[in-house]
Amino acid sequence: MPRVKAITTGSIPSFLDVILNFAESDTSSTLAMQDTWPFQLKAKPGGRLVMYGDDTWLKLFPDTFFRSNGTTSFFVSDFIEVDQNVTRHVPFELDQGDWNGMIIHYLGLDHIGHKSGPQSPHMIPKHHEMDSIVEQIYRALQTKEHLKSTLLVLCGDHGMNDAGNHGGSAPGETSPALVFLSPKLESVSVGIPCPLESPNQAFQYYNVVEQSDVVPTLAGLLGFPIPLNNLGIFIPEFLRFWSKAESVVLMRRNAQQILHVVQATFSDIDFHGTVDWTRCSKPASDAGQLQCLWAAVNALQDNENASAEEQLSALTQFSQAAQEIMSSTASNYDILKLQLGIATAAVTACCAVGALAALNPTGWSFWTSVLVLNYGGMMFASSYVEEEQYFWYWVTSGWLVILYLRFIPLSTTFPYHRVMYVPALLTIHRILRRWNQTGQKHAGEPDIAKTFLPAHNILLWIAVTVTFLDISRRLAKFGLPGAPTRVAGCASIVLCLLAFGFKVAFTITDAPELLTGTPQYFWKAFEGTSLVSQARILLWGLAFSMAYNVYQSIKQNSDSKTSANGK
Repeated sequence: MPRVKAITTGSIPSFLDVILNFAESDTSSTLAMQDTWPFQLKAKPGGRLVMYGDDTWLKLFPDTFFRSNGTTSFFVSDFIEVDQNVTRHVPFELDQGDWNGMIIHYLGLDHIGHKSGPQSPHMIPKHHEMDSIVEQIYRALQTKEHLKSTLLVLCGDHGMNDAGNHGGSAPGETSPALVFLSPKLESVSVGIPCPLESPNQAFQYYNVVEQSDVVPTLAGLLGFPIPLNNLGIFIPEFLRFWSKAESVVLMRRNAQQILHVVQATFSDIDFHGTVDWTRCSKPASDAGQLQCLWAAVNALQDNENASAEEQLSALTQFSQAAQEIMSSTASNYDILKLQLGIATAAVTACCAVGALAALNPTGWSFWTSVLVLNYGGMMFASSYVEEEQYFWYWVTSGWLVILYLRFIPLSTTFPYHRVMYVPALLTIHRILRRWNQTGQKHAGEPDIAKTFLPAHNILLWIAVTVTFLDISRRLAKFGLPGAPTRVAGCASIVLCLLAFGFKVAFTITDAPELLTGTPQYFWKAFEGTSLVSQARILLWGLAFSMAYNVYQSIKQNSDSKTSANGK
């Protein structure tokens, strides 16, 4: 949702937008009362919008679309139907001439990234599928008369890191693609090489623009007013459509609109008064810098001898500086309140440590206090939060070493073989650390779960089978207290078989590559079975087992009270 807001309003999303992104029923995050290009496009004579794909658009723009069909973005295991539900509408809409804007938001690539990362075997086929959709739309722009003046904008709202996640600051996450396509662009295109060699910097292909720059560019190309809160700058490559004088007018409108946002933020600064030029070489503040840059724009406008190139340069310089400064103000917070919050958290932590020491006045309370204070200190750095798992790795290793040193006896009669439990635990702990890479920094590095086991499917399913056998044994022994041994054993086997069958059937649907190399008889019986039906049967079985355990517990307590009263 935050990125969609940036693409449609040209403004900078706030931290609150990230929180509201997870509130499925939230209505406060709607853009119904904000100025956006979808509303501007709809406000044009005969304006009608259609939308297919991510239902975030329907929540952000209620009662906006003439025709629509939304798909939820939270079923990340769905790579196919979530896109087919969009694609099935495309041929019909390309034949219609009753809309002036169509939004299609595919989710398949995002789901694949979240599920199995950018190196997933599903990724290349999905790219080919998306290529075919783009080709289908562009061919329609070339051949259908009512689409001859249509602009196709192909863009991503975000990228992904090596683990398939996004929301961080890695180049792969913050560098989505942006392409403008139309037969009419051929007249202004100078031609660019494709494909490119490897970029000099990560994901820096061709020119780099801000995501908010899409908004004023669409406004200029499609002929509607720039949204009021926009901080984007018209992409200069498209100025070739206009003469130099017309380009100056277009860029000035863009700069004036940004100036309105600047004035609302720095209301104490007079941007239309006289300026002390001696202070402009080293402005005292960001507002002073923008004041000087806008004064330079006005001075060139009043100068009859100023060329269009000079005016465009001054307008661009002001707009870029304003964009950078205003973007930074979106993360300006009340420092006093932050300090108050930190102080409150520190006092609370000290009280908690003191209470712990009072309740448990032993040596262990000291180490627990050190643990709590160190863990709390990690929360002051985002990089520590992202890699929190390493803190617990170090604490676990250190704790096992302390246990090892603590229990080494001075007596020669001590059974030393017990001491070897600690090195064994350290070895197991090391394996667990490599089992699944987490965090952000090393999320895409090789590990056991994503690298070794998928390449050795037989070992993977042997481990899965052994795990279910162990669970079945434990359920038979402890899961149904009071039941006859044979009944408990049969019930545990049935439950585990249902769970194992559901896992295999889900793997066939979600990750069939994990079954490569395994015998067909192992999974063929589960192919085509209904996941929903299996899940319902399994959950009913678990619910019955839980109810039986509750009944046995109540009965046991009742019997104990009866026995006590009889005595």
